[in-house]
Amino acid sequence: MSIQDTEDYVFKTYLRQGRPFVKGEGTCLIDDLGKKYTDFLAGIAVCNLGHCHPRITRAIEQQASTLVHVSNLFYTEPQANLARALTEKSFADRAFFANSGAEANEAAIKLARRYFQRKGETGRYRIITMTQSFHGRTMATLSATGQDKIKEGFYPLLEGFSHLPFNDIDALKNGLDDTVCAVMMEPVQGEGGVISADPEYLKQVRQLCDDTGTLLIFDEIQAGMGRCGTLFAHQSFGVTPDIMTLAKALANGIPIGAMLATADAATGFDLGSHATTFGGTPLATAAALEVLTLISDEAFLESVREKGEYFRAQLGTLKEKHPKILDVRGKGLLIGLELDVETGRGAGDFVSACFKKGFIINGIQDKVLRFAPPLIVEKDEIDRLVETLDSLLQGEEK
Repeated sequence: MSIQDTEDYVFKTYLRQGRPFVKGEGTCLIDDLGKKYTDFLAGIAVCNLGHCHPRITRAIEQQASTLVHVSNLFYTEPQANLARALTEKSFADRAFFANSGAEANEAAIKLARRYFQRKGETGRYRIITMTQSFHGRTMATLSATGQDKIKEGFYPLLEGFSHLPFNDIDALKNGLDDTVCAVMMEPVQGEGGVISADPEYLKQVRQLCDDTGTLLIFDEIQAGMGRCGTLFAHQSFGVTPDIMTLAKALANGIPIGAMLATADAATGFDLGSHATTFGGTPLATAAALEVLTLISDEAFLESVREKGEYFRAQLGTLKEKHPKILDVRGKGLLIGLELDVETGRGAGDFVSACFKKGFIINGIQDKVLRFAPPLIVEKDEIDRLVETLDSLLQGEEK
């Protein structure tokens, strides 16, 4: 019934597969017929602590039994606790809470522009982003995104955005002028094909922004919250932004977004300049605080780095064995495997084949397999997926 009702009544903006999922536990999802799938996507880097983690479930239950929502015209303890914890564990001094990654990025875009508007620099409004970037699907974040294919049919887009090649410092030097208020980028481009920034490039970007008084925004919606082996992805590069956005894994599946900023950058907002009805509810922030407590544990993050290295090494062995694999890349447990689509099946075919064998993975641009499993994934689960990929690749080559 749920399949047919979905087909009949829900907008057809997603290509869904399989039976309805009815339960999640740890790294696994279970459908209505009882079939179990090992999840190497985690709701697209959302359920970083797995499905129905007992401590997060308990935090949600306890908060839901006391207070779910009040207006941001009033104080709440869970929101205050989360804001303090996020700022204490990051470069930031202030936090603004939203409902999603797109909203967090909208807030960052608005903050960067208004920061200079309030200083009287009204001609400084342009934001530079990177080609192949992805920042969301609202009109502003779509305009900021550096992928033409997802913009089709939505023109005209908003003015004031320029897209430059990623990891190309000369392009950025040439693109920066006194009309630019911010440079916005993902330290690791997830939707762009799991492309990591070069560490030296990021350091040069930071220096350029310092030299020109330009704000630096890191979109860590997919790469943050332990996904890359550090609490925040930029920490592994040794480069600090002025503004950072988080969402996805922040509350392990409960919708929430956050924009963090330094005290200076935060002066772009004042009373009434930006607002939200549902951003930072007691329920969402209580869940997020428990997530942050669990993920920020250094032993846990060390295990993410270790398993990420192991996973990439196993995929590297596959690459040596199968010419179909062009590249293995990524950071922590955000990993991409690029395929030679000229020699046969594309990424979508491998995604479908893995699904039939009980593994959930993802394909990007029909040439990259993306792996973003729960950070609690075990090595034996990695081994089983690699064995499955090996058998599928052997079948491709026969």
